[in-house]
Amino acid sequence: MTHFIIINYSRITVPYVMSIWIVREAEKLQDNIHNGVLNFATGYGPSGLPHIGTFAEVQRTVMVMKAFKEMNPSIKSVLYVFSDDMDALRKVPNNVPQQKMLENYIGVSLTSIPDPFGTSESYGLHMNKRLKGFLDKFGFEYDFKSATECYKSGVYNVALRKILDKYDEVVNLVLPYIGAERSKTYSPFLPISQKTQKVLQVPIHKIDKVKGVVYYYDEITGEEVGASVTDGGCKLQWRADWGMRWDVFNIGYEMYGKDLDSSAKIAAKICNVINQKPPLFFRYELFLDEKGGKISKSKGNGLSIEEWLNYAPIESLKFYLSNDPSRARKLYFDAIPKSVDDYLHNASVYNENMSVANCVNNPIWYINNSRLIISKSITYSMLLNLVSASGADNRDVLWGFIKNYDNTLSLDNKFFNDLVDFAIKYYHDFIKPKKNYYKPSIEECSALLSMANDLLILEKENKENIDAKILQNTVLLTSKKHGYNDTGDWFLLIYKTLFGQNYGPRIGSFIKIYGINNFVALIHEACKD
Repeated sequence: MTHFIIINYSRITVPYVMSIWIVREAEKLQDNIHNGVLNFATGYGPSGLPHIGTFAEVQRTVMVMKAFKEMNPSIKSVLYVFSDDMDALRKVPNNVPQQKMLENYIGVSLTSIPDPFGTSESYGLHMNKRLKGFLDKFGFEYDFKSATECYKSGVYNVALRKILDKYDEVVNLVLPYIGAERSKTYSPFLPISQKTQKVLQVPIHKIDKVKGVVYYYDEITGEEVGASVTDGGCKLQWRADWGMRWDVFNIGYEMYGKDLDSSAKIAAKICNVINQKPPLFFRYELFLDEKGGKISKSKGNGLSIEEWLNYAPIESLKFYLSNDPSRARKLYFDAIPKSVDDYLHNASVYNENMSVANCVNNPIWYINNSRLIISKSITYSMLLNLVSASGADNRDVLWGFIKNYDNTLSLDNKFFNDLVDFAIKYYHDFIKPKKNYYKPSIEECSALLSMANDLLILEKENKENIDAKILQNTVLLTSKKHGYNDTGDWFLLIYKTLFGQNYGPRIGSFIKIYGINNFVALIHEACKD
């Protein structure tokens, strides 16, 4: 079924067909607007450093938020980024300094642990600074919320009393989802030890709803201890914490990974118990490694954002993330060239489509603030093949080919200039080490040399009017002449012989940019005795 909606873009009202998942998500949010407000949220566990998953969740949320704002310009919206910095340190990450020191603080609230980096008042505050710096680097606009500040300043006090009033109902919601052993001691409230600052998972044997206090027995002295549920005396177990902050900040939309599916459902029920409508959810699939396995930071089988940005522009990563997150996607180095080329293709279409109604269904609208000057023909894959064929180790050689092919591009075009550098680095790190040139047989060389001769004749006869399509047809005609009925076999021979790999560019376009004489020279070099 085709769906239509009407979007009011200031002075114009435009109907358009919904297609991209971002637009579909934004349209669903109409029912979650409350008192003229709809806020968005994303969460961060600051026990470890920000990573590509952190970026992905924020970027995707921002895309939906942008579409929603276009549909509802009068509705107030904020993106809240929550840091669970009052959580206990459960294990020491392997990518932080002072490992032995941190082992002494297992179970302690993150904002009560010394900073192993030596730059902040605590471990949690250091990680918060890293997160905010990370988000600021990529231009995100957000309202940062520290769990520690929200608990200790009293921001959460009213909602915490609501949870205490519904204590038994909240407990009964969670018990079916946890193990038998944990069920014996489960409480939504975790007292914070005033002596050690540890987040205590201890049995709560008594609650006082009037005073707002929960009671437990000290595990060492056996003494009964009362902990206020407000002002930072306790923190909530994370499912209850999740539902509580939706209430406090009037959250209308949040994404989460599929591994949190049951937890999100429990949190939504808790939200209902305290008389707040839960947000609209989007459950995204997790990234996979090259072999289709789950990415694990401890295994190191994933791709970091820094690694991606070493070989491609940030726009290509944003484009990769604009693909429907409900489908699992592989995230490894081989994904980079295709993502860049998909980005360039959509940017080219976007440049030609000036109407806003069409632009909102192109991921580029969510990525670029302005239209880029790009080439319709020169792709990242083409640049990689130019580096491969020419053996170019510097940008000047590549730019010589590029300018001869497309004079609209220049060194002043920073995006494309950077793309050339990225291609050189990617080629040397990932393609060159795997090259395995094929030595063609006498018959195969005869066919290749015949193609070279046909191209030279074409150039001599039509020097001023040879485009990529004519070159492609010439290559295909040569294949037929030599009995290659399967064009796939013919192009595979070209790729293996001239590029040392089983894949390659559209040959007509490559010859056009590389030059007929240069291409012919490759053939003669490959077929010499």
